[in-house]
Amino acid sequence: MGVTWSLYVSYLVFALLIAVVPGPDTMVVLKNALSGGARGGLFTCSGIALGNLVQATAVGLGLGTVIVQVRPLFETVRWAGVAYLCWLGFQALRGARRGDYEALDALDRHRAGDFRRFREGFLSNITNPKVIAFYLSVLPQFLDPATTGVGEALLLAYTVLVVGTVWQLTLLFLIRWAKTWLNRRRVRRTMDAVTGTALVGFGIGLAVE
Repeated sequence: MGVTWSLYVSYLVFALLIAVVPGPDTMVVLKNALSGGARGGLFTCSGIALGNLVQATAVGLGLGTVIVQVRPLFETVRWAGVAYLCWLGFQALRGARRGDYEALDALDRHRAGDFRRFREGFLSNITNPKVIAFYLSVLPQFLDPATTGVGEALLLAYTVLVVGTVWQLTLLFLIRWAKTWLNRRRVRRTMDAVTGTALVGFGIGLAVE
């Protein structure tokens, strides 16, 4: 095996540090957990996990390089991600501006359902080409093409998926624990404003790169 236990532990620590840095996925989980509770957050996490699974598998099987090198495909994914992140951000900002959360949450529960939150999680991840670019830039640092195969590449790629999912579930637990405080109107408006601004910022950042 090309991946030793010591190397894998180093990689695991690195994956954990990457997971806890707030990104678009974290912000989408936060947005849907505030509006849909733990159930809404869980479905969002499931969608993100599926998107991550698709991208990790593509990289592990060597398809990620093709996606990055075919510029029209890469640019299509990138601009879809820009539009989607900005749209989610404006939704959160609209909620912060209105502040009428009883009516908004009732309308959201009526319209949304679990599938929409799952879809938001999946699309926020799958339309973010930075995810696949991250895999392509990090995995080669821990893999030796002469001694490692597809199985080890998939192991490292799926490790990021598992660590990220565990972190998001931990975040959901913390949100549930602080639910009473977070549901205060002033706090909720502040959280929505921060979340919405961050999502729009991530979208703009993706557009200018």
